[in-house]
Amino acid sequence: MARLRVAVNGFGTIGKRVADAVARQSDLELVGVAKTRPGYEARRAVARGYPLYVAGSGSPEKFAAAGLPVAGRLADLLGKVDVVVDATPEDVGRENRALYEAANVRAVYQGGEEADVAEASFNALGNYDAGRGKRSLRVVSCNTTGIARAAAVLLRWGVERWDVTLVRRAADPAETKRGPINGIVPTLEMPSHHGPDVRTIFPDLPIATTAVVVPTTLMHVHVNHVRLARPPATAADVVATLRSTPRFVVFAPGEGVEGTPQVMEVARDRAGEGGRRSADMMENVLWERGIRLDGRDLYFFQAIHQESIVVPENVDAIRAMFDLAPSKDASIAATDRSLGIAHG
Repeated sequence: MARLRVAVNGFGTIGKRVADAVARQSDLELVGVAKTRPGYEARRAVARGYPLYVAGSGSPEKFAAAGLPVAGRLADLLGKVDVVVDATPEDVGRENRALYEAANVRAVYQGGEEADVAEASFNALGNYDAGRGKRSLRVVSCNTTGIARAAAVLLRWGVERWDVTLVRRAADPAETKRGPINGIVPTLEMPSHHGPDVRTIFPDLPIATTAVVVPTTLMHVHVNHVRLARPPATAADVVATLRSTPRFVVFAPGEGVEGTPQVMEVARDRAGEGGRRSADMMENVLWERGIRLDGRDLYFFQAIHQESIVVPENVDAIRAMFDLAPSKDASIAATDRSLGIAHG
């Protein structure tokens, strides 16, 4: 059976990871990637054998001067594919929408875009079936992805109220134009945008979110208090349920994983296992000691690796759009096997 043809427009933090993930799927073919500038990431694309195309206002002559062969412009790439994953900077995806529609190509956007850029927002555990047959989907942001995955678990017990404080990293590790900052900056918009965003996946979820920015680049951490309608008997039941759910990792006491530095050290140690990239943690990360059940009140911490958590969701979004898998479980399992994602 012919593989579905995929383009990735934007080859930065998210795009390069999505491109690698698509290239590992047996039912998908990475036809090419697009960049506006001939930087080190464009050179990496060529080194990995990905056909390189020039996007936006980029100059083919500058790519040639940098010794980087290009296969054409973005319009040429769009003429060869069934779907494009837009991993361009915030708001650029909306500008690109007209190009994709004119080329009659389906599109997957990222969470930096407003929800109305696509027909539906998407999270594999949360609303996989809502993506079936859509011509455009928006994979929600890293923090919203983490919350939506947790909601897919917690809703089995009913959620009466959920309060989340997001402790947000100031910048990605490679960024130099901002952060880390010498301070803690509250996000004065209340609720923060994450609560309304997760309701694009679960419209009736009673959740309120606040956020602060702190001087770290490693991960985000969520501090959660959930009032459950029908709680399980013990916190151990919650732990067991999470460990049996794809895309969750729960660290046990005694493993020496006290915070995000150790989490990312685990990620580095796992590099090369299956399809895992160096220093990527695509799962929601929780600590067994940080999960407490007090009557109907559940408290837990979870950590979110902002650079990689949405990568498997992009792959599943493509499968949902084209109905390539019989169920969300089948798609998630196929994606996770290819990327070396374990749970437990």
